[in-house]
Amino acid sequence: MATVYRKTEKGQAEIATRQNQLAMKLRSALIMVDGKRTDEELLRMIPGDAHDLLQSLLDQGFIEVIAVTANRPAPAASRAPDSVPPVESTLTGGPTGPEYTSLRQQAARFVSEQLGPMGDDLAVRLEKAKSWAEIKPILNMAQRVLQDNRGPTTAEAFRLRFLDPY
Repeated sequence: MATVYRKTEKGQAEIATRQNQLAMKLRSALIMVDGKRTDEELLRMIPGDAHDLLQSLLDQGFIEVIAVTANRPAPAASRAPDSVPPVESTLTGGPTGPEYTSLRQQAARFVSEQLGPMGDDLAVRLEKAKSWAEIKPILNMAQRVLQDNRGPTTAEAFRLRFLDPY
């Protein structure tokens, strides 16, 4: 079963005011809770012991369960014929080579400048991404975090610069 969490009023107040002075890891996890992502998605996004962080936020009343859904079965693995090039090399639509390297570095710098220490994990993930297929979900996550923390103008600037051209 997959669980979906959302911020409670206390959680929203913490994001706005920092009145409870949550530890950085807890605050970062709280920021990623949006009422749409399942716990499985959050566990992949949150560094460290994400399960304990989510449980702590739940126990302290910063988040609440809003839905429990059945897990989707994993798609059956299939191997493409040897004569067909990998999908990533033909269908990704993203930049490659020096253009990709530049985009990756600029996106990491943008996140670091806008979010400060809170964006360090995202910046590292951006720097480590080896392909457009790998970086695109991280760019989308960065846009959501920027939206939550810096507002729609900054998130839109990020999207226009790093996502829309591709």
